[in-house]
Amino acid sequence: MDRVQSASPQHAVATRGADRPAPSGAAADPGPGSRRAAAQRQQMRQDLATAAMELFASQGYEETTVDQIAAAAGVARRTFFRYFRSKEEAIFPDHDDTLVRVADLLASAEPEEHPLDVVCRGIKEVLRMYASTPAVSVARYQLIRQVPALREREIAVVARYERLFTRYLLGRFDTADEIPSGWQRGGEDDSMLAEVSAAAVVAAHNHVLRRWLRAGGRGDVEAQLDHSFEVIRRTFWASSEPGARRRGSLVAPGASVTGPEEAAASALSASPGGEVLITVARTDAPLDVVVDSIRAALAGAREA
Repeated sequence: MDRVQSASPQHAVATRGADRPAPSGAAADPGPGSRRAAAQRQQMRQDLATAAMELFASQGYEETTVDQIAAAAGVARRTFFRYFRSKEEAIFPDHDDTLVRVADLLASAEPEEHPLDVVCRGIKEVLRMYASTPAVSVARYQLIRQVPALREREIAVVARYERLFTRYLLGRFDTADEIPSGWQRGGEDDSMLAEVSAAAVVAAHNHVLRRWLRAGGRGDVEAQLDHSFEVIRRTFWASSEPGARRRGSLVAPGASVTGPEEAAASALSASPGGEVLITVARTDAPLDVVVDSIRAALAGAREA
């Protein structure tokens, strides 16, 4: 595999501070010259990534060398290694900049905003990175499925976002500011809740993204992700205390409900003496079929 051992300046910036890349600019406005240089650098990264993708698709990943990628992009081999440490890194040219944007978003979030909402906004930046170039994202997805080395690289990239979100959530637990309604403090469970929530948000993003990519990059992927966020909120962050508020809704055990969110909260806050029912359904099953199967299972449990 074409690889160099020393990290390039670009990579050193990307991994500084435990996965939190340092912003490329200083505190002051860098000026038009610096912005132009940054734009040119970003364009070169994209050119190299495009050349790599085209060669991987036409002649195979293992058969493609760094020299060939550099030649296809019209640059020398040493230029390639100023931007990427290895050819598999050229498949993921945008993640370093996206990680910076996500970290900045977390750092600038208002303390009154629910921490889980902040994390959801952060992962949406990642989704928009893919959605901005659907054809490239679909081609990359198809290639990654065929090459184990690229799948491993993708897992490592995803883990950086998850660690970033976990640190943010742990920081919100430790803050002295007032915690928003619905934020569950669990003492020694804080670290577990932070890790589980971060992992759930990332997993939901990955599920929605893969489904969108398998569909050829068609459909409103942001709306699909928003729906998955609501599922996570109801699952992990609904209070089990009677009459507890969650995102402005007051639900008492046994009270009548009118919407899906209220219904989920009511189910979670039902009588602690009730038994737990588990049902299994295919992910592609229509919603009405899933609901009918749940109703049938509940009816059978009551008759038993």
